[in-house]
Amino acid sequence: MIYDTLEHIDAYRGVHPGVIRALELLRDTDFSQWEDGRHDIDGDKLFILVQSYDSKVVNDTPEAHRKYIDIQYVFSGQELMGVAPLEDMTGETEARPDGDIWFYRGPVSYVPLSGRRFVALWPGDAHAPCVAADGKSVPCRKCVVKVLVDWEG
Repeated sequence: MIYDTLEHIDAYRGVHPGVIRALELLRDTDFSQWEDGRHDIDGDKLFILVQSYDSKVVNDTPEAHRKYIDIQYVFSGQELMGVAPLEDMTGETEARPDGDIWFYRGPVSYVPLSGRRFVALWPGDAHAPCVAADGKSVPCRKCVVKVLVDWEG
């Protein structure tokens, strides 16, 4: 997992070619006029999901992905993101392999997402997104950049 601000993305050059490309897109693009939904950048290798939602008081089913790295960036509003190593999860509650998403139960620690902060989550990272900061639901808009793990394959 990487948790940082977009001002520091040069530190991650060489980590994964798709991740740096995604971070540059987040840094250089004004998403406020983009419509919700999927926006292909490089087919299934790299695409952006723009989402509008109200943060929720609790998210007790952390998720993880196997094919994609998630880079989550809240560009309007704020949320808390629960994060934990996948091995800390106590059980799988649901699997949707066709959507590359598995849900779990288990403890997480929270990091705030707002301003220029982002979180990049690999397949070994469980995450519980969209949690209301201060327990108060607020409208949010977010980019979830999906980066294929097997970039060269």
